[in-house]
Amino acid sequence: MFDATDAPEYRLTDARIVTADAVIHGSVIVADGRIARIGAPDEPGIGLGGDYLIPGLVDLHTDHVETHVFPRNGVTWAPEPALAAHDGVVVAGGVTTVFDSLCVGAAMHNAARRELLLPLIEALEAARAEGRFRAEHLLHLRCEVCDPATVELVDRVIGSPSVRLVSVMDHAPGDRQVLDVESWVQETARDMKVPMDEARALTEELIARSKRVSPEVRAHVMAAARARGIPVMSHDDRSEAHVEEAQAQGVTVSEFPVTREAAMKARELGQAVVMGAPNFVRGGSQSGNISVRELLEHGLVDALASDYVPGSLLTAAFAIAEDDGLGIGLPEAVAMVSRRPAEIAGLEDRGTIAREMRADLVRVRRSAGHNHVGAVWREGRRVF
Repeated sequence: MFDATDAPEYRLTDARIVTADAVIHGSVIVADGRIARIGAPDEPGIGLGGDYLIPGLVDLHTDHVETHVFPRNGVTWAPEPALAAHDGVVVAGGVTTVFDSLCVGAAMHNAARRELLLPLIEALEAARAEGRFRAEHLLHLRCEVCDPATVELVDRVIGSPSVRLVSVMDHAPGDRQVLDVESWVQETARDMKVPMDEARALTEELIARSKRVSPEVRAHVMAAARARGIPVMSHDDRSEAHVEEAQAQGVTVSEFPVTREAAMKARELGQAVVMGAPNFVRGGSQSGNISVRELLEHGLVDALASDYVPGSLLTAAFAIAEDDGLGIGLPEAVAMVSRRPAEIAGLEDRGTIAREMRADLVRVRRSAGHNHVGAVWREGRRVF
């Protein structure tokens, strides 16, 4: 069936357009995949009935693809259909540019990720080359620095064309995300189906290994990214010392800092702060760390990432704007999930509704007290 937006030029009219600094009633004229201009609301074209029109969302970090690769404990799905299913969920959430976050190396509970890394990247590159994705899929390599295998793995994959972001993380307990070592031991026993004494021994070895290898692995990852001009994020920083260490190594983004102290130091040093949208939607961190709302109250959030729920970006942006206690308008809230993440990733051609920008657009409809994605266009072509 022909869609009017398949034409080289068309108008989306009668929309509440969320620009970088205002919400205006108007029309967006699209030509050859770009925004040609913003016009009057009553121009002839495809009427949106007063619905919101926002920029396509840019997601810097989502682990959601793992939901499709590992649909059940002990079950592994083929990369190609897993990526196709993931793509459908992503675009249905209004995301037009997604950084699929793949683990390079493993702490302990997730060793299966190592085996799927290369097949997933190969499948993703093939799907991109053949134009099978609706959203644009790029890669965010999440490098586990407590795993010595990360050095070889990162050297094998960092040259892939889709790799545009790197983060360094250390999931050994006792620091950063997980302070409670005993809870980690219990989780290890449950996930690996081993006795508590064995889980405790494995955890102690992980902590010792982290202290032994993390500095060298971290330095190697940083050098590999720097050589290719790839932005690097530091994951789960807890203290000022963590942030200062990252800054000294060339990190430009603090991803999911777990304390206000760390977020404040990141801001002081000029690092962008990226937080998880589910944290705001749920009302707090699932790990018991700092809430996004608290950081928003102190002006310490630059961008949001979906983390593990692609639809959380849209939900969070509108919820932030509707929260009178925060005093954040819709343009600023939407920028946290579009323009700001695009800037952080060095994608200067998207993230805002303005002349000559990519026509990555999302129609948002209000129904039953919720905001829903009504349509999505990527580079002017309707994909949802």
